[in-house]
Amino acid sequence: MKKDVKKVVLAYSGGLDTSIILKWLGDEYGCEVVTFTADIGQGEEVEPARQKALNLGIKPENIFIRDLREDFVRDYVFPMFRANAIYEGEYLLGTSIARPIITKNLIEIAAQTGADAISHGATGKGNDQVRFEIGAYALNPNIKVIAPWREWDFDSREKLLAYAQKNGIDITRKPGKSPYSMDANLLHISYEGLVLEDPNHAPEDDMWRWCVSPKDAPNESEIIEITYKCGDPVAINGKEMSPAQILTELNRLGAKHGVGRIDIVENRYVGMKSRGCYETPGGTIMLKAHRAIESITLDREAAHLKDELMPRYASIIYNGYWFSPERRMLQAAIDESQKHANGTVRLELYKGNVSVIGRDSANDNLFNAAYCTFEEDSVYDQKDANGFIKLNALRFIIAGKGGRKN
Repeated sequence: MKKDVKKVVLAYSGGLDTSIILKWLGDEYGCEVVTFTADIGQGEEVEPARQKALNLGIKPENIFIRDLREDFVRDYVFPMFRANAIYEGEYLLGTSIARPIITKNLIEIAAQTGADAISHGATGKGNDQVRFEIGAYALNPNIKVIAPWREWDFDSREKLLAYAQKNGIDITRKPGKSPYSMDANLLHISYEGLVLEDPNHAPEDDMWRWCVSPKDAPNESEIIEITYKCGDPVAINGKEMSPAQILTELNRLGAKHGVGRIDIVENRYVGMKSRGCYETPGGTIMLKAHRAIESITLDREAAHLKDELMPRYASIIYNGYWFSPERRMLQAAIDESQKHANGTVRLELYKGNVSVIGRDSANDNLFNAAYCTFEEDSVYDQKDANGFIKLNALRFIIAGKGGRKN
């Protein structure tokens, strides 16, 4: 394949690993390299990646840096949260949902520059290699994919550092930089490796970067109100904001009150278990609030069907099938259910907890106090329940009278 690759687009963070990959691609494939750096809210400046790429010999016209924060939240995070997607009961899919937008832009830039391949820095053990490559083939079945971690013979950190030093690649560590393997975007930050490879070893206190410890959170709670339109949050405390602004503000509020830390062991798609720690403050608030607005606006059976479909939807995203027909089919059903998910939710944030304390919908509220009141009412005849119960118990009655023990 090496002779066939003339130009490759690399997902380039500007960090050590992808800088090594950038040089390695030129050495091993002898091809022209294009770099793509995505700003999806990782919290670090992305412009320095431009100078790093220039220093490594990349032509200015072959360096692409895109601010994708609004696109990321609007077109990927919000649709996922309409489904209340959560993987294996705990993981809010912060890394998983970031991969499709990066892949989409890699493919677009490949088409724009006439590249015949893309490359990424995911290892051969993780989920990301699957997410990048399945997404790429879904968008362009003719694209070639170069995964250096599955090809090169750098089998230790020392060999990587030696290659970097030999080729003049900056290996200076940033002051205070966490030694954990981390991934960050507007939805979350993740931590893997080091002591976390022992699932019985508690995370170190100084590992966490976003959220204060619930023990150190303010002693006074904070009440916020989120406004929803068609299942998406559009305002906080009455102030309308863009999707990225909404998530940024919820991250600030959640982190301040110690909301969103989790420590889990999950099942990777490639077959092994993996221990990871995550901080998802805004997402944790959004999940709670979205379920609250649905509780008063969704029909019972529609809500229950959504809950049945959700684990499958979450697995589809976790495993890298965002661009699949099954995800689009499920998304259409989910989005249909959100037409009436309009209104406001009040929440109280306090020492790691998010509590719903109110929900209302001016035009789509299915909660009718006249029917469910414990006081006297004139709309519901309680005698009607007799036939309802008998009909639903009829199969047990018939079986029991026929001698069958239930």
